Order: sequence, then C-alpha cells, then structure tokens
Amino acid sequence: MAEFEASLSGAAPAPDLDAPLAALWWAAKGRWDEAHRLVQDEATPDAAWVHAYLHRVEGDLGNAAYWYRRAAKPVATGPLEAEWEAIAATLHGRPSA
Repeated sequence: MAEFEASLSGAAPAPDLDAPLAALWWAAKGRWDEAHRLVQDEATPDAAWVHAYLHRVEGDLGNAAYWYRRAAKPVATGPLEAEWEAIAATLHGRPSA
C-alpha cells in the first residue's frame, strides 16, 4: 500500500495495476474522467465499488447507490478520503485478476 501511495507522485499509474486500482490512482490525482473510463465497462465487483466511489465524488448519489448495489457494498457516507483509503487498502491486498 505504501508503494501504491508513493506512486501518486508519478505521471501515470504502474502498468501492472488492474483497472480498479488504476482508477483509484487517477482519482487521487483529481483525474475523474480517466478514472471513470477505466471502470465504467468493467463487470467486476471491485470495479463497481470504485465506480460507486467515483460517482459519490462527482456528487451523483443516486448513480453511486446503484453501483454500490452492483458491488454488494453498503452506501458509503463517511469522508471521501477515508473511503478511498479503505477501497485502496482492500484492493491492494488482492491479487490482480
């Protein structure tokens, strides 16, 4: 996780990141469109979770709720930064698909 966070000083995510983690990387850089593009057509629960987070960042809570359901996750209500950390920590601990 520390390596992932340290990579945020770079110009692009590591090429070996899966789409959900790469999307979180772009989201942390404030590049919503790049992040959204990576997960919008992914059919995995992890991508749906990141997709939900992105719509929450955008302020589209109805759309976010849909994606939380697709991810089988409860709708987040806490700080966005805490959610980003939780998603990143969870996904970083999983092997790439």
